[in-house]
Amino acid sequence: MTTLDETATDLSTATDSLNRSAAAHLWPHFTRLSALAAGEAPVIVRGDGAYIWDSNGHRVLDGLAGLFVVQVGHGRAELAEAARKQAEQLAFFPLWAHTHPAAIELAERVANLAPGDLNRVFFTSGGGEAVESAWKLAKQYFKLVGKPLKHKVISRSIAYHGTTQGALAITGIPSLKEMFEPLVPGGFRVPNTNIYRAPLFGDDPVAFGRWAADQVAVAIEDEGPDTVAAVFLEPVQNAGGCFPPPPGYFQRVREICDAYDVLLVSDEVICGFGRTGAMFGAQRYDYQPDIITCAKGLTSGYSPLGAMIASDRLAEPFLRGSTSFAHGYTFGGHPVSAAVALANLDIFEREDLVGHVARNTPNFRATLEKLTDLPIVGDVRGDGFFYGIELVKDKTTKESFTDAESERLLRGFISGALYERGLYCRADDRGDPVIQLSPPLICDQSHFDEIESILRSVLTEAWTKL
Repeated sequence: MTTLDETATDLSTATDSLNRSAAAHLWPHFTRLSALAAGEAPVIVRGDGAYIWDSNGHRVLDGLAGLFVVQVGHGRAELAEAARKQAEQLAFFPLWAHTHPAAIELAERVANLAPGDLNRVFFTSGGGEAVESAWKLAKQYFKLVGKPLKHKVISRSIAYHGTTQGALAITGIPSLKEMFEPLVPGGFRVPNTNIYRAPLFGDDPVAFGRWAADQVAVAIEDEGPDTVAAVFLEPVQNAGGCFPPPPGYFQRVREICDAYDVLLVSDEVICGFGRTGAMFGAQRYDYQPDIITCAKGLTSGYSPLGAMIASDRLAEPFLRGSTSFAHGYTFGGHPVSAAVALANLDIFEREDLVGHVARNTPNFRATLEKLTDLPIVGDVRGDGFFYGIELVKDKTTKESFTDAESERLLRGFISGALYERGLYCRADDRGDPVIQLSPPLICDQSHFDEIESILRSVLTEAWTKL
């Protein structure tokens, strides 16, 4: 019979071995290799529902759904089974002059879920590729309709849209770009919708929304309307800490895009598939995009897949003669991923996950807003199951932390302390320091309370360390 001490020793030995191997060979994403070499990266080995376990047996509430991904929760056997069945029948075939049933069925299903006439689904391997595809489609579309100078894109400050060279040019985070410049030319920035940092507008979100939207028109005029192809916007901007749109913002942006014949791209890699309490964020905020880019929640992360969903208008010039969109990816529309996505959408429908998020949004918000009694919490913002908690040095003046203080606070204490106490989420300082939360869509009040309790404990202690 194995004793508890022996089991603990076995786990420790296995973890040490994995950490040594990772330090020698693995190059993880957005991670300091020095941290990996020091064995600071937990080794996650299992997931079930809203929880994950590491190689030491430590259970942690997944407050970020992996990375805004695992909508239906971990450990769904039917998604693994869907992958197995499809792999046995047809493991791979590209969508290059051929099709396969899983991609056909999924394209129809996604098109039926998307708003308006977004009826054409171009599959990719992930979200950055979907954004890249949307920019390329915009460029080619305008060439085909006789407006060849339209190639520029406008996006928002601090917004994240991907890391490939094209998508990175759309991304509005300087620190992610500087090491890879010169980038693809043509990306330009407008202000985001962070009303917490817009003191001139006080408590008038409508006026702020009108002003922020009008900056899109200013940018189009500055660059020349004949040269601007598209505006890329997330329904709720992720980087910087969950900026929801003010009332009327997207309606005004839609008017501006129509007036200048500019495409409106709704980047829903995070907000799509129920995250905001609607299937797509564009439906939540009642605007009609020309393109939706999506990924993550399409399969709940059980297999990689992304998509660009385009309007009939954009597809029309490609229906003539020998014209084609000379663009694609080996694994775009992968049969196994498509089968997993179909099974994932079955769960959405059967369990009414979108409705569940919509019904529980007020409860999640109210639970997180309890944290505003802490001196370090300046703002709680977001929508659906997607929130940011901004940390400040002074609630009255909204004074933020210096870079050195943020480094010491977020990486030196908060991230590790949250994980140790049982919560995985994101401590982010790409803008002002924030804690980001995006739990699986299956979560309920018990999970909200657990999140609030752990955050309260860690943030209270963090304040004492300042």
